[in-house]
Amino acid sequence: MALNLDDIRVLFERHGNLAYSGEPVTQLEHALQSGALAEQEGASDELVAAAFLHDLGHLLNRQGDTPSARGVDDLHQYFALPFLRAVLPEAVLEPIRLHVDAKRCLCAIDHSYFNCLSVDSVRSLELQGGVFSPEEAQAFLSKPYAPDALRVRKWDDRAKVKSRKTPDIEHFLGVVERVMERYVPA
Repeated sequence: MALNLDDIRVLFERHGNLAYSGEPVTQLEHALQSGALAEQEGASDELVAAAFLHDLGHLLNRQGDTPSARGVDDLHQYFALPFLRAVLPEAVLEPIRLHVDAKRCLCAIDHSYFNCLSVDSVRSLELQGGVFSPEEAQAFLSKPYAPDALRVRKWDDRAKVKSRKTPDIEHFLGVVERVMERYVPA
């Protein structure tokens, strides 16, 4: 079953107030901040939509507060994809799918990056397979949409600021709607 715009809105209305894994923001605040950071950097609508929706899997596969503290990797980067594939293009889906591996890659290629990760991001990194080897990092970097996934990852890391002002959910649902309207499945 594909999610439509109203379904996405309802997910955020019902579950967006959940804490974002030990961070000082909610799931909705994290999504809004990620989308706002993407917009501030002049990203395309597709990439803004990816930034806004990158953690939607947490809302679909709810594992409680801070599942990583209990040794659970909820595989959120994959969970939303079947629900979005019929309505959004690869330019949105692939950065979502790859944003966890982007963290693993950034830790391998930028030694200062690891020190910027939050406590929960470090904990989840181990559950997600740990830092890539040099070969794994190069293989990741050769994938289509890897540069976009790296951008989503960096916005994700910076989107954890308590009380940061952002546009509201309707603004970002409008971006997602524009992308949906342009998308014609193959």
